[in-house]
Amino acid sequence: MVAFARAGQFSLAAVAGIIMPTKPTIIELDMDKLDEILRRVEAKDLHADDYETIRTVIESYVGLFYAVGDKNTTIQRLRKMLFGARTEKTVAVVGERKDSPPPPAPDAAASAAPTEDNGESSTQPPRKNHGRNGADAYTDAEKIAVRHESLQPGDPCPKCEEGTVYETNRPGVLVRLMGQAPVGARVYYLQKLRCNLCGVVFTAKPPEDAVGEKYDATVGSMIAMLKYSMGVPFNREERFQGDLGIPLPASTQWDIVAAQAERAEPVFAELVQQAAQGDVIHNDDTGVKILEMMGERVRQAALADEVSEDSAKDSATKPEGERTGMFTTGIVSTREGHKIALFLSGRQHAGENLKDVLVRRAAELPPPIQMCDALTRNLPGKLQTMLANCLAHGRRQFVDVAERFPEECRHVLESLSAIYHNDALAREQKLSPEGRLCFHQAESSPVMEELHVWLVRQFDDRLVEPNSALGGAISYLLKHWEKLTLFLRVPGAPLDNNICERALKKAIRHRRNSLFYKTRHGAHVGDVFMSLIHTCELCGVNPFDYLTELDRHADEAGVSPRDWMPWNYRQLKR
Repeated sequence: MVAFARAGQFSLAAVAGIIMPTKPTIIELDMDKLDEILRRVEAKDLHADDYETIRTVIESYVGLFYAVGDKNTTIQRLRKMLFGARTEKTVAVVGERKDSPPPPAPDAAASAAPTEDNGESSTQPPRKNHGRNGADAYTDAEKIAVRHESLQPGDPCPKCEEGTVYETNRPGVLVRLMGQAPVGARVYYLQKLRCNLCGVVFTAKPPEDAVGEKYDATVGSMIAMLKYSMGVPFNREERFQGDLGIPLPASTQWDIVAAQAERAEPVFAELVQQAAQGDVIHNDDTGVKILEMMGERVRQAALADEVSEDSAKDSATKPEGERTGMFTTGIVSTREGHKIALFLSGRQHAGENLKDVLVRRAAELPPPIQMCDALTRNLPGKLQTMLANCLAHGRRQFVDVAERFPEECRHVLESLSAIYHNDALAREQKLSPEGRLCFHQAESSPVMEELHVWLVRQFDDRLVEPNSALGGAISYLLKHWEKLTLFLRVPGAPLDNNICERALKKAIRHRRNSLFYKTRHGAHVGDVFMSLIHTCELCGVNPFDYLTELDRHADEAGVSPRDWMPWNYRQLKR
């Protein structure tokens, strides 16, 4: 649980969640409000909501007390628990070696040589990631060709009056950015003329772009992008649109996206079908809140209290097999060079959702490579997969204890750094899965073998206490070694599950901003849009354009959804 402090206010988190079964909530309090509660405590005049605040304060104190008293807790880990980690790069975790050679100095002659560009010179090349975008970066901007106001190719030169002007290959480029409301509007006033004799009214014909439904297909696409990609709640968008003079009620936004999601349902089903045929499948899950399902849990608990003779005992005992948790599962499947992202929300764990997807897999295909962390709830039951575990999870075990065991952790982190460096080289060289496997076997296998020998020796020579924090990190690697090193034996096996972790940030962003879904149907609508949007992002496709075209051609997509995937819809776009 992360707690954080801000100027003028602080947040109380039930950090005791480390030792408590339920997930705590975060309550933000101004110092003035806390002073008011303390004054009411002294006056013995507490309000009804004060008890929850006081309980959270006590839980926070108890949690911090146990965390500080734990032998595995350091100041750095406590700060990370409260404020979160900034980076886990090897240099940031263990620092640079004292005996490491300094970085090579830049070539003075090269850096001093000026470069010519449009008659101007520069003493050094532009910095990488300097924040400036060239005109080519605006791929979906409106392109407008501007002809010269007085000259055409072939005209005599007005300067020397002897030569002939011709069009160059590189036109001058100007980029102009304009701000606008996410959802714009146009109001057409159609002139009406009435005959003073017969009373017939003649109304002006509306322009072509005014014919059709009130809400264009782009409206639903924009709302879906803001809500399910950027995490902007409907009520916040309603206030924003109102401030810009274009009202768009939250209820109307929901009606629009719910209808658009229903029209996109065949394409979402096809996306699930194709994801089941993937060669490599990543999966993981995160928490979600669905009020409808939370209400069912409350009603079941209340019913159990009424039936039971001993309500206190029964309310603390859950029926066997009952699950109260709710999860959003993220699945990323790679197939034929395409990446497909799926989001599925409900009671089921990641493994159960993956099982529901894999039952659609063609029988003639071999078992896919499955990448996940070491939790058993990520496994798809009896369905067979080639299981690979996430090397980043194993690495993080050493990041957490690097402050107390710097030299030992440095050895492990630098070894794993070499593996990731080799994988980056394989991507740069665009090696095939088989070529990447041969490259890792030649370059990474000796490093991993040496690391395995080193890990085993720490226990065999009694250099590390198995019950210590470092011993736990070593045990994690040794216990899952075969699954962590699948990339050394199977072509295409990934190193980690980072692609799925990044995908789940969409669901986490939505949870942090919108907090919850109201119903199961609302959660499914979110899953549909998140799946379509993130699949577009993985394929390098404009998700706004894709959602818009998908809605404009909903009938065609419903008949042949395979032709309306993010990577091939442009072929049918009209």
